[in-house]
Parts: sequence; structure tokens; C-alpha cells
Amino acid sequence: MSADSRRPRLALLGAVVVLLIWLVVAGLGGAAQSKLTGVQTNDNSTFLPENAESTLVSEAVGRFASSDSLPYLVVFTRADGAPLAAPDLESVGRFAAGVPALALPELGDGVVLADFLVGDAPLVPIPSQDGAAALLSVPLDGVTGTAASGETSALVEGADALRASIDETLVPAGLSANVGGPGGLIADFAEAFAGIDGILLAVALSVVLVILLIVYRSPILPFAVLLSAVFGLSAASLVVYQLAVNDVITLSGQSQGILFILVVGAATDYALLLVSRFKEALHDEASSWVALKRAWFGAVEPIVASAATVILGLLCLLLAELRSTSGLGPVGALGIAGAMLASLTFLPAVLLLFGRKVFWPFVPKLDHVHAEDVVGTRGVWGRVADLVGKHPRRTWVLTLAALLAAAAFAPTFTASGSTIEETFLDDTDAIVAQRVIGEHFPAGSATPVQVVVPQADAEAALAVVTADDGVESAFIGMVPPMPGAPAVPPPVVDGTVLIQATTTAASDTADARDTVERLRSDLDEVSSQALVGGNAATNLDVLDASARDLKVLVPTILLVIFLVLSLLLRSIVAPLLLVAANLVSFAATIGIAALVFEHGFGFTGGDPAIPLYGFVFLVALGIDYSIFLMTRVREEAKVRGTRPGILVGLAVTGGVITSAGIVLAATFSALAVLPLVFLVQIAFIVAFGVLLDTFVVRSLLVPAAAYDLGPPVWWPKFLRADLRKDEELSPIP
Repeated sequence: MSADSRRPRLALLGAVVVLLIWLVVAGLGGAAQSKLTGVQTNDNSTFLPENAESTLVSEAVGRFASSDSLPYLVVFTRADGAPLAAPDLESVGRFAAGVPALALPELGDGVVLADFLVGDAPLVPIPSQDGAAALLSVPLDGVTGTAASGETSALVEGADALRASIDETLVPAGLSANVGGPGGLIADFAEAFAGIDGILLAVALSVVLVILLIVYRSPILPFAVLLSAVFGLSAASLVVYQLAVNDVITLSGQSQGILFILVVGAATDYALLLVSRFKEALHDEASSWVALKRAWFGAVEPIVASAATVILGLLCLLLAELRSTSGLGPVGALGIAGAMLASLTFLPAVLLLFGRKVFWPFVPKLDHVHAEDVVGTRGVWGRVADLVGKHPRRTWVLTLAALLAAAAFAPTFTASGSTIEETFLDDTDAIVAQRVIGEHFPAGSATPVQVVVPQADAEAALAVVTADDGVESAFIGMVPPMPGAPAVPPPVVDGTVLIQATTTAASDTADARDTVERLRSDLDEVSSQALVGGNAATNLDVLDASARDLKVLVPTILLVIFLVLSLLLRSIVAPLLLVAANLVSFAATIGIAALVFEHGFGFTGGDPAIPLYGFVFLVALGIDYSIFLMTRVREEAKVRGTRPGILVGLAVTGGVITSAGIVLAATFSALAVLPLVFLVQIAFIVAFGVLLDTFVVRSLLVPAAAYDLGPPVWWPKFLRADLRKDEELSPIP
């Protein structure tokens, strides 16, 4: 048997081995993927750097108490809105007395809520001044209460138990109660992300399957591509879980959802490129093995370059101060790496084993169809290439003008933080509780401002705090003074005491953040050691960190992408063109999003991380399509010259890149199934931006501008085909 005949046999054997390895990875990764929800962190306060002022205060407060508290706040009212009568208050008192004994069966037999509460003092409801409500604080232990137990925690189970007890005992008595506060809100987040690995993945894969069935018109190939995406996700999940469970990275529910979408979208994009090259090669090669080898070597450079660009861009997020953002960096990078590995190993193995039959029933025939045959003669993209070749300057000038017009609305995009009510698409129990508390109690009573100050300056600091217009009341110590009762000496830790202040505005509002800023400035005159924390301070620090991250990461990511493109294209002008085009595309997307969010969806606020997330995904992922285009253009231009190469590259990549863009936009749209405004906004921005890149930037702006520039687009090193002969300035007939 000759060496030439042995190679395909060895390749088939290698393909089987590769499939077996991926089956093992899928089994291990699938088990890890199901555990990701249990290692999530969704509390804003845990995302801040250790030196943030609110973080320092949180640590200090933990030293004043025996343990950190993450309270549920249960607010009671009458269902008919009437004031609470004596029997109502008795019912509320009995409910409060029974709270510690609430069973948490999901955590084990005999486990009750008292096992996770701070201290053993009786829980006493506090009536509102208007007599129409009562407020009960249930102090859950911030450490043991949030520790994962399988796929749940005491925090989640405790909220469920409280709400079930309300339905059983208070509702029949004509009372209404809602569970909110930090504990209730985080429990609602956990519920929003519950089943994310199943629901989101099922929606994304279903959408992709429909698109692939339309694109390939084959019952075999779409499932091979989807398996590639699933196996890539399994590989990524295996590593992400180990890093998260060992506290190497911070995994949030948002990061987990984005991981799933990134892998499915990227793996499908890479598969579309490889399959397209394979199908193209089958027209010229009788041997599936030879065709696959040719396709693999033709696709590996753009796929690896694309993946490397996104991976390096995501890893730049490690420079972020917010740990939720820095955690997304390695999570997303691992996802892209998994997608790339599966696309370059698992999928080729499947293609080799099936050969031409993978396209059944439309099996490619050996007919020697050449790339130039599609320019100006066949299909939509041949006609688009013809248009670009005939009117390049008019095309890119008009396209740029339209994009800049949309970008003019970008400054109106709101990303200065959102209230609790603006976090979820629909009202959750914690949101309703926050609203009711604000109606009957000082708005900031649920989450007070906390000030840590040296004991010697305590009275002066208290005077400054109480004098602020944004503060309703304040006191020194852990327990507010009770009328007629002797004063309780405040605890002193390391020479400092704690001041707690109730703000007139809710802690998630801009007014509360303004109050914190004033207090920090005014208290600096009292003591340079004074620290202001609490929920409002945490929100302010998150905003500041997000603004800093945006300023640092945007130029860093642009520089990284430019360097990768320069190495890939061996040029300086072409990468500058691509980066500039994608920046304009991003600005136009943000401008359109600002109009749609305000006038279409009615969103009045936005998470401060949205511009950065949108930038990372749109610039890093959007550049993919320019990479797919320009690598093929360079390949063709080496033989034909720059301008004909641009037209051929545009024509032959048009279908596959358009399909890839539609798939990626559809997968990101799947994020909208989760009931969070942040993810709906990210879904729209990325989906719209990707389609804009696919149909406008990559199809018109980039090729038309590159065609207008001509051979200098490859400066400083010109192509031999351009130097060898005068290039034709018209499209290929």
C-alpha cells in the first residue's frame, strides 16, 4: 500500500480518535456546566476592588458585628390599604416569631432558617409612622447564608420559605407582605438566572438550528455544527467551573449567560467559514480528504486570527477594577478558545467521516467552479461587488455619512446607573417591597449609609451627617436609640465607631449617590480617616469604577486589535481602516440604541457597564467579519491584484459572512429571554451592531474604501501582483 493511499486511512483513524476525545470532554464539561449556577456571585458589593471606600466600610462593619448580615426586609400592609389594626399587628407579630423555625427542606431534613440567622435576638416588626405598614428585618448571615448547597443556598430557600409562609398565614387574614431588602433582591436575581444553562442554551441552539437548516438545506450538517458548539461550551465550562469554585475568577449570572452565547455564536461562525471553504474545495477536488485539507488550511488563519483578536480583547478586561467585568474577561476568552478548538478539530473530524454526504441531499459536484465566476455574473454578492467596483467613492462616502448621522445620537445614551425598579423587566417581589417601604418609611431606611470614623471625631461627624439635606436621621452605634430607654454605648473597634444614617432618597437613586458624595467631601474636613459606605456608596463606587474601566480598556483593546490585524494583514493602512470602520459602526449602534431604548422600550436607565460590554463585543466580534473578508481579499489580491482581489473576496465571502452575522445576532438575541434589562439592552446592542457590521460595514464601507485606496491599502509592503503589472480598475467581467 502506497504512502498516498495510507494517508486518508490514517486521517479517518485520527478523526475517530478526535471524536472519542471530545466525547470524554463533553461528559466532564457537561457535569461542570450544570454546576456553574452554584458558583455565581450577583451582589454589586462583591464586584468592587478591595480598596474601594464602600468595600473598606463593609469590612469594618463586619468587625463591629459578630458576622456580616444580609437582611431580608419584610414589609406588611393591609390588602385593602387601610391602617394596620391591633389584630393585624398581632398577626404580624406571630409571623415574626415563627420566622426562625421556617423549614428549608431543600438544604436537608431538620434545617431551619434560624441556622443561618445572625444572633438569636427576637425578631420585632417596626410600625410605620402613618400606621399603615410594618417592617421586619430578618438578618441572614452573609457568609453561611450565601454559601452554595448544590444548586441553591439558604438565601434563596429562605426567601422562598418567607414568601410561602406569607401566602399561608397572612394573606387569608387580609394582610399583604413582600420580601425585599438585599437578601430578597439577590434571591430574585438567583431566580432570574435559575435554569440559565438550560433555558438560554436551548433557545440559542434552537434559533441557530433553524438558521442552519435554511442555509444548508441539509438534515446532517446543522447538527454537526451544533455539536461542535456544544462540545466547545463543555470544554470552556470545565475550566471556568474550576476557576470559579477556587475563587480565581468572579462568575456572575450575566457572565455565564454571555459565555453560552459567545461560544454558540463563535463556534457557528467558525464552522460556517470552514464548511464554506470545504464545499468550495469539493467542486475542484474528487477526494474529500484533499478537499478538507485544502479547506482547513484556507480557514485556519482567519479563524485563529479572529479567535485571537477576540480572546486578547476579552483578556484586556482583566485590567478592569470591577471584578464582574474582569471576571468576564477570562470566562469569555475560555469560551472563544473552546469554540475555536472544537471548530478546528471536532468539526473537521465529522466532515472527514461523512465526506460529501454531509451536505445531503444537495451534494456538491466536481464542476470546477472558480471564485471569479461569481463576480458580476451570479448572485446577490456578485452584484454587490460589481456596485462597489463601479462606484467605490460614492459607496463609502454615502455609507459613512449614514453611519455618522446615527452616531450623532450616541451622546444621548443613558448609562449612569439604574434603580432597582429599572433592573428587571417586570416587577419582582423585592421591587414591590422596595416601593412599599418607600411609601411608608424613609426611602433610605432599607439600606442606610454607614460611616466609619475615629471615636474622638464621632460627635463632630454625626453633626455633619445629620446636617446634610439628604439625610433623614442618623445615630452612632449598631442599635438606634429607643425613646425612654437608656442609651446603649456604641461598640468601638480599633479606635473607630460606626454612624448609620437614613437618607431621604432610596439608596439606588442618583439623589442618594449625591448625598454620599457630599458626605465624603464634608467628612474629610472632620477626619481624614472617615469612610462612607453602604448600598448608595457601593452604587457610586461601581459608577466610578465603570467610568475608569471605560477610559482604560477602550484604548487598550483598540491597540491590541490593531496589532493583531497588522500582523495578520502585514499592513498598517488596512488595520487602521478596519478599526476606524468598526468604531464608527459601534458609535452608530449606540446612537440607534439610545433612540430605541428611550422611545421604543421605555428604558429610563442603564447599567454603567453597558457601553464597555457593547464596545468589547461589537469591536472584537465585529472585526471578525472584516478579518474573514480581508484575509480572503489578500489571498485573492496576491494573484489578481488589489482591486480585483477586493471584488472577488467580497463576492465569495458574502454568503458565508452574512450567514455568520445573522447567526451571531440571533444567538445574542436569545439573551432577551432572561428578565433583566441589562441583558435585553446587551442583546439589542450586539445583535443590531453585528447586523450593521455584516450588511453595511463589511459589505459596503470597508470594501469600497479599500477599493478606492487601491494598492496603498497594504502599505508599507505592496503586493507583487500590484507591482508586476498595471492593475485593472474595473470589476472582473
